[in-house]
Amino acid sequence: MAQPTRNDVHANRPLTNISVAYVQKQDIYIATKVFPIVPVDHVSDIYYTYAKNDWFRDEAQRRAPATESVGSGYNVATDTYNCDVWAIHKDVPDQVRDNEDAAFNSDRDATEFVTQRLLLRQERQWAADFFTTSVWGTDLTPTNLWSNYGTSDPITDIKTAVRTILSTTGFKPNTLVLGYDVYIQLLDHPDIVDRYKYTSSDLLNEQSLAKLFGIERVFVTTAVYATNVENETAAYAFVHGKHAWLGYVAPRPSLLTPSAGYTFAWKGASYGIGGSIGIKKFRMEPIASDRVEGQIAFDNKVVASDLGYFFNGAVA
Repeated sequence: MAQPTRNDVHANRPLTNISVAYVQKQDIYIATKVFPIVPVDHVSDIYYTYAKNDWFRDEAQRRAPATESVGSGYNVATDTYNCDVWAIHKDVPDQVRDNEDAAFNSDRDATEFVTQRLLLRQERQWAADFFTTSVWGTDLTPTNLWSNYGTSDPITDIKTAVRTILSTTGFKPNTLVLGYDVYIQLLDHPDIVDRYKYTSSDLLNEQSLAKLFGIERVFVTTAVYATNVENETAAYAFVHGKHAWLGYVAPRPSLLTPSAGYTFAWKGASYGIGGSIGIKKFRMEPIASDRVEGQIAFDNKVVASDLGYFFNGAVA
């Protein structure tokens, strides 16, 4: 007996309430979270630095009646920043927009696409400038990698790093950044598990590690990027690698305040906002398209290398 089939009574058409795109959440990026953002009015400029040793010497002397006090002083120098401007655009052709199905919003999608590209660039630049060797006061690959549970001692290694910074600067480190592979190895490390298994039933996390190490803030990096170029075989990796960083970071930019690093952000690139991505849309009449363009300008600056301690390749 003849009956209509499913294909006879329904024509496939795009859903309007779901689509799939691998858009990483903006809150996973740490480039604007670890070090203070310093909004600046010019692409480049100078800032003042005071000689550290001048502020640590004990030079006060006893003063006899009717005599002058002993004199002292400090040296002032300058350093510079220079913001690089990064930009990218996505064109939205009229013919594409006018023919799109309800599930699409080409202008919205282009804005999201451009924003994601700039966030990823900023994150990778942060890793290249800060999460690397030869920029901090101490670089160390643990003699026994923290993934070697039988012989390694990450608690002591981090306590040693804390003491190194504190004993040479007077500032106790308050920030720890862990590559994701380092983080998951620490969560299962017997030395760390033993500290908690009798005192708490909660699962170990960033807050647990912060409490254990006596650190105010712990960041775990999870951003991923494609290592291939377009049309090559897709390949992916974590942005930050198998490293860890410990240091002192000022709560906010301020005068007479040390901080391991700052990110100088030129307000002009983000249309007066500073520290944010500037997005604009304008007409490209010769190609019958609207262009969605984003840009950002920043300089990741190590301003006090002795306030940072880098564990290079902390796990296998």
